[in-house]
Amino acid sequence: MRRKPPPPPNAATRRDFLSHAAALAGAAAVGGACASDGAGVADTRAIPKSAAPAPLGPDDPIKVAVIGCGGMGAGSDGILSDERGIAGHLAALCGYKGQGAENVEVVAVCDVNRKRREHCARKASEAQGGVKVDAYLDHTELLARGDLHGVLIATPEHWHAQQAEDAIAAGLDVYVEKPMTQELEEALRLRQVVAANDRILQVGTQFMMLPKYQAARKLIAEGAIGTPTLLQTSYCRNSKDGEWNYYAIDEQLEPGPDLDWDRWLGRLGPREWDTKVYHRWRRYKDFSTGIIGDLLVHKMTPLVYSLDGGWPIRVTAHGSHLVDHEMENFDQVTLTVTFEGGQEMMVAGSTCNEQGIEDMIRGYKATLYLGGNNCELRPERIWVDDVDPQTVECPGISDQDELRRDWLRCIRSRQPNQSPVDYGAKIMVIVDLAARSMWTGKAWSFDPQTMRAAAIG
Repeated sequence: MRRKPPPPPNAATRRDFLSHAAALAGAAAVGGACASDGAGVADTRAIPKSAAPAPLGPDDPIKVAVIGCGGMGAGSDGILSDERGIAGHLAALCGYKGQGAENVEVVAVCDVNRKRREHCARKASEAQGGVKVDAYLDHTELLARGDLHGVLIATPEHWHAQQAEDAIAAGLDVYVEKPMTQELEEALRLRQVVAANDRILQVGTQFMMLPKYQAARKLIAEGAIGTPTLLQTSYCRNSKDGEWNYYAIDEQLEPGPDLDWDRWLGRLGPREWDTKVYHRWRRYKDFSTGIIGDLLVHKMTPLVYSLDGGWPIRVTAHGSHLVDHEMENFDQVTLTVTFEGGQEMMVAGSTCNEQGIEDMIRGYKATLYLGGNNCELRPERIWVDDVDPQTVECPGISDQDELRRDWLRCIRSRQPNQSPVDYGAKIMVIVDLAARSMWTGKAWSFDPQTMRAAAIG
């Protein structure tokens, strides 16, 4: 278990942070999602001003923490044992210094599951040669310790916005897993919070690091394909047992000393204990948008980046329950998205058939094919005498590893990061409005001037 650290030099500022975090938690409990007509709930809370960041010299290790030690956080779902190690983000961060890749130390972890946080703290310390790793139940206590430079957030979606804002208010840089938030209003506020403070927020959509999308963006900006017209992408997979049921269930776990269920629920509580919701929350619509937020954000984000075509302004979506009838979220979805420039995007997602559609960006004069590692330009038939075909050869990379390292490099350099809040917010327009469209049976619009969503018809 953690030991209480000495008070930081800017302790008064951090007391202010704790007051802000408490106020934010109370506001989140009554704010909630947009009303069904799109009118929404006005957010009148002041945008926080970051506390002074912890000093970071050129030779100092970047000190980071991980909030959320299951799933992508540390791979520690299900039943734990002393023999089991750590995986996911935590294992990667713990290995960088020893590999000579990045001078970083994990010094704290946080989770509502006592066994999980203590296990991960112990294993992270061992993986770093004895570096002291403290274990926290309350993320605000972790953020207030005063020596952290960054925090990686890998909690369920309904906690992303509050924990990211709390971290920025505490003076930290943030890596937050996708989707950036659960709801659109949270994303737009978080965008304001980042803009008002000199902090970095990296969204965990690792495909943003793939060089083929940077090549596509450059070709489109140069006019190589003429006017962009239509984008398409998909994320499709299949399983015999149902999507996300591969997360093991600890049958011995229940609310009490080993699990703070009410804290895990946060603004979505109070509710009766449900072990399936806790272990497999992506299957339930109150806690996740399922395929849209967990899978499709990976494919949509780099396409939106490549197009560089402004905000999504209209979203229509449909969902079906075809095979996995036990899952509350849909097991097959289709989306259509219209952007400010008039371009459209078609998106397909499935957890009951693994055959996807090819990633591409169509233009008036040529089409970009993005299905493999490379970016291939093929001219339209009528433009073959004017537009030369070309292939931009792109190396294969460990995209998730590169995204984490990009975040760490930017913490030190203060340069812009590759998967920033602006694209996280644009994708949340699509994610949130697609979910609303599926559950209401209506198309939804978004006005970039007023930053408001509304049902159409």
